Amino acid sequence: MVHAEKILIVEDDAIISSLISRVLESHGYFVTTARTGKDALAKIQTLNYDLILLDIGLPDMTGIELLEKIRTTNLDVIIIMITGHPHLDSSIDSINHGADGYLVKPISNTDLVDIVDGKFRQRFERWVNNIFI
Repeated sequence: MVHAEKILIVEDDAIISSLISRVLESHGYFVTTARTGKDALAKIQTLNYDLILLDIGLPDMTGIELLEKIRTTNLDVIIIMITGHPHLDSSIDSINHGADGYLVKPISNTDLVDIVDGKFRQRFERWVNNIFI
């Protein structure tokens, strides 16, 4: 299956980032990675991503801070927060600041692809409904 969608993975752990990247690339997505919030912001300025997988724990800022910065300029990108240390507060903060989803690591390959595919399907259905309603 070939996808035109572009995904940015913002994850400071190189192994996790590489694993997620390989899974999504094997399903036809164009994937870029960033290890810091600053690097992610620079990449967002050069390419219009369709979906961002954003780790809550980054070395230079929190994922929530980066989420807020992204949302000030881009309301359309799908943002899914990921964390290895789930807390009710971080999930609520994520949703309150505009996240479209929240995943807990480790994420199975099947769940990852199902969730990403599902978010794109939801966006497409909203787009179709807006045109025909």
